[in-house]
Amino acid sequence: MVDPQIAANAAANAAAIVSAGNAIGAGLAMTGMIGAGIGVGNIFGNFLSGALRNPSAAGSQIGNLFVGAALAEALGILSFVIGILLWTSAS
Repeated sequence: MVDPQIAANAAANAAAIVSAGNAIGAGLAMTGMIGAGIGVGNIFGNFLSGALRNPSAAGSQIGNLFVGAALAEALGILSFVIGILLWTSAS
């Protein structure tokens, strides 16, 4: 026969483990924002490098610059939203 006190402690421990796993998963999902920051830095750095080498072609590449930056930021925002959803999800 199982002692009721032991069963209650086991249930509380299981809930704590799930909660800890939830927080760890949310933190790992947030690390995608680091990649977005690095990506945007690379995009603008490489654009600046190319614009300094060939200033006449820089004007035609502004659209590509902003599309690339927007896509990189969108992935960062997606990882942020997924992290928040994981963190706040009830289990």
